Amino acid sequence: QVQLLESGGGLVQAGGSLRLSCAASGRTFSRYSMGWFRQAPGKEREFVAGLDWSGGIYYVTSVKGRFTISRNNAENTVYLQMNSLKPEDTAVYYCAASFLGSASASAGYNYWGRGTQVTVSS
Repeated sequence: QVQLLESGGGLVQAGGSLRLSCAASGRTFSRYSMGWFRQAPGKEREFVAGLDWSGGIYYVTSVKGRFTISRNNAENTVYLQMNSLKPEDTAVYYCAASFLGSASASAGYNYWGRGTQVTVSS
């Protein structure tokens, strides 16, 4: 089992940047595929980005070229670098993990963090 804790959210102006971090517990972090999701008020949760345990990377179309997902297995941490932020990126961002699974949007993520708020002002 793995526990996830997100950090790095906040308030930023449109065009700005934020880096989200997700720290994971456990000793088998390298075998987890990791993903970032977001949920805006009144909307369903949306897949944002995923990084397979084997290296495959996936992004939702709306963030391609602006967001970058990465991981540091030595530090049990996955990151989401968000550049050129837009007001429509405002949401609670969640980190998720899938043991030896795919990180694609349709993957069955088993573990979830509590989320971190990202607010982008216009």
